[in-house]
Parts: sequence; structure tokens; C-alpha cells
Amino acid sequence: MKCLRAALMLIAGLSIFISQIYAEGPAIRNGSKVAFDYVLTVESKVVDSSQTKGPLEYTQGEGTLIPGLTKQLEGMKKGDEKTIEVKPEEAYGNPDPAGIREIPLSSIPANIKPEVGLILEMQDESGQAFPTKITEIKKDSIVIDLNHPLAGKTLTFKVKIVSVS
Repeated sequence: MKCLRAALMLIAGLSIFISQIYAEGPAIRNGSKVAFDYVLTVESKVVDSSQTKGPLEYTQGEGTLIPGLTKQLEGMKKGDEKTIEVKPEEAYGNPDPAGIREIPLSSIPANIKPEVGLILEMQDESGQAFPTKITEIKKDSIVIDLNHPLAGKTLTFKVKIVSVS
């Protein structure tokens, strides 16, 4: 009789545990389709947010997000909230000195007035656009930084998981 009672209690406990797992939904794992809201801050300044764009959607493991963020989203479930700090090595890397280039002023369109700090949109050989920043202006040339604007920065994401499937 004691064995039967213990077995029934075990079954009841497992049933509650299983219902809790399914009520929370699946956890983020490789192949999961995920949507999440976020606020990205760098050095205590908000630099991006999903507030006006809606949740960011991605598939876990496809490499579309920076590695440090993907790694820390693993295991979260719908409704979970978390502050995630991502070091440069797991985000956009550290600035590469080879990314600093000097180009002739004549290569800048005439309608653009070069200024230090101005972000220009350039294109690589394949036509892919990328941002670059003017860091210095010389007599007949400008110095540009081809590194990602967030290279060398620690990123802080406040995330809330909207859906996992």
C-alpha cells in the first residue's frame, strides 16, 4: 500500500512538473525561431532599440546575431527578461589598425562636406554598403575608419523574449 501511495505521489509530482514545463514553453536552442524586444546601450547611452521597429526575429544558430548575444539567449523562454553584457571579442571585435585608410578628397561626392565624425556609407567590391567614419581631414585627403562603429565597445542588451518556436 505504501508503494502504491508513493507511486501515485510520484506520478502527481511528475504531472505538475511536466505541465509547468509546457506552460512556460520551449527554451531557445539551435534551430529555434525567436522574437525578442531589446534596448542596446553602449557606455550608458541607448544606441538601438526594438521599441519603434518591433521585436527582432532570428533563428538560433544561423549566425545572424553577434556570437555573445546568441550564446546568452540560449535557454531563455517566452516572457524571460535578462540584461546581457557582450564584450568586444564576442561582438564586433577590437578596432583593427589596418581599417584606418587615407583616401583622396576627390573621391567624396561634391555634395558632401567632409567633417570629422561624419559617417559615410561606402560599398565593398560586391556592392554591400557599410558605414565608415571620417577621423581626420587633411589638405587633399581624408582619413576614414573602416572598423564597425561598435568595434572595441562592450554592448549591454536588455532583452525580453516575445516568442520561441
